[in-house]
Amino acid sequence: MENLITLVNKIQRACTALGDHGEESALPTLWDSLPAIAVVGGQSSGKSSVLESIVGKDFLPRGAAAVRQEISDETDRETGRTKQISSVPIHLSIFSPNVVNLTLVDLPGLTKVAVEGQPESIVQDIENMVRAFIEKPNCIILAISPANQDLATSDAIKISREIDPKGERTFGVLTKIDLMDKGTNAVDILEGRSYKLQFPWVGVVNRSQADINKSVDMIAARRREREYFQNSPEYSHLANRMGSEYLGKMLSKHLENVIKSRIPGLQSLISKTIIDLEGELSRLGKPIAADAGGKLYTIMEICPAFDQNFKEHLDGIRPGGEKIYGVFDNQLPAALKRGPAEAAVDAVHSILKDLVHKAMSETMELKQYPTLRVEVGNAAVESLERLREESKKATLQLVDMECGYLTVEFFRKLPQDIEKGGNPTHSLFDRYNDSYLRRVGSTVLSYVNMTCASLRNSIPKSVVYCQVREAKRSLLDFFFTELGKKESKQLGKLLDEDPAVMQRPTNLAKRLELYRSAQEEIDAVAWSK
Repeated sequence: MENLITLVNKIQRACTALGDHGEESALPTLWDSLPAIAVVGGQSSGKSSVLESIVGKDFLPRGAAAVRQEISDETDRETGRTKQISSVPIHLSIFSPNVVNLTLVDLPGLTKVAVEGQPESIVQDIENMVRAFIEKPNCIILAISPANQDLATSDAIKISREIDPKGERTFGVLTKIDLMDKGTNAVDILEGRSYKLQFPWVGVVNRSQADINKSVDMIAARRREREYFQNSPEYSHLANRMGSEYLGKMLSKHLENVIKSRIPGLQSLISKTIIDLEGELSRLGKPIAADAGGKLYTIMEICPAFDQNFKEHLDGIRPGGEKIYGVFDNQLPAALKRGPAEAAVDAVHSILKDLVHKAMSETMELKQYPTLRVEVGNAAVESLERLREESKKATLQLVDMECGYLTVEFFRKLPQDIEKGGNPTHSLFDRYNDSYLRRVGSTVLSYVNMTCASLRNSIPKSVVYCQVREAKRSLLDFFFTELGKKESKQLGKLLDEDPAVMQRPTNLAKRLELYRSAQEEIDAVAWSK
């Protein structure tokens, strides 16, 4: 089973070399899916000493040794000697017959204040990085807390309790037990009475700074640690599960079991990602023809993908198109009362422009060709502008038709119309009395209400017909017409590739090689179980 951890170590090293460590990747990454043990603790909690005790080597940057210096130099390259932090991992492999096979991730120590040379945001930056890493369901949390401080103030316990409240993937490690005040001990914590986790607490006794200065080796330090627990009256009954040597073996066994349980999921992820990578490589790898006809064909192949994404927004397959009906339900009634009625046209136009921008960002084919992307976007917006003008004309025509129904002659005849309460025998003066004016007001109000109700139905139909339907039908028609008039050189400029995108096939090929290699090795391990 130990070859499982070796396999994970190998894949993690390859992920680090390729930069495939879960940072802003469009595809799922192996890095996020691989089980790993993350070491979490506050500064001065003894975190570095625990790591070195488990590994059995001095390697963390606290002195001038060659390995330490290499880590420091690599950190400076990433952060620019600013005492900042970086989420890019440094992968360090240590080979020794005296240690168990294990994968550990050393996260920055949680702190409460920024030191000189660090920005004020460093406290929150470190917490955000630690939180982002241990939130991953495949992460095993190794929470380091010093015994000579109140456990309630432990940074590691505080953040692990928030992320893993049931303690299902948290291992508690208690350091500095030998530095506790006289008359006190850590038995309640180590036996799980002070703060219970799913796994037993482990106490360790690290080397002191004086020991490090005197170059006390790890073998001697481990022997002294065993003797401390065996000979201490308070801890002798727990001695068989205390110490860094026991901690390393326990973590190794647990990591093996977790990796074993994740193999089916890893196989599924790798198979799916290989298909995705092969598909994208196939699309990016198509050569562009040199002649005008071939270039035109390439462009005509790319543009329909954008057009289809835009249509899917309008058809409800993708979100956003439903906002158009919100205009008719909410904005149009207010516009009919206070004007102008064509405000609904502008509101729908704004939504259609937003959907064009969304569809552009969702069309992967266009990202490869920034010039073509800009031209298609401009052509789509210009087309929407033309449709808006046509829609405004149609909307104003509907309003004009309703306005022209009640004429001056209608009101002139109203006093003589017996059916409408008039009396033709009245004198000219008597005809235009209060009763007549009330009838005029009532008639106009009824007509306005009837007209608004009619326009609430007719304007949406007109807007959908003139803008939405036409945008779906002919958004890029004018662009295609103009495209056919361009010469080969002009078409070639549209297909100038983004330099960053040009590098993408190479990066994808390397990543595909990693996943295929991982697939073969994981399958071999799975068959050998």
